[in-house]
Amino acid sequence: MSDNNSKSTLNGQGIAFLLFILIGGFFLWAEHRAHIMGALPYLIFLLCPIMHIFMHKGHGGHNGKHDDHSNHQGGTS
Repeated sequence: MSDNNSKSTLNGQGIAFLLFILIGGFFLWAEHRAHIMGALPYLIFLLCPIMHIFMHKGHGGHNGKHDDHSNHQGGTS
């Protein structure tokens, strides 16, 4: 016997919740737009260190495969 309730379908409660979130988001944006836009330049600068951490994967001591500094000793190892 298959259970049709296990499938994710958008019922009346789901639509009502989605509309509630959309309307609430609209009013939050309309009332606080000046605050958000005023802080945007600072948020961009704060994003730089976060991007650095995630793009370099936290550095981890620079012991990766692509470390070319170990090959500059003048000989073969």
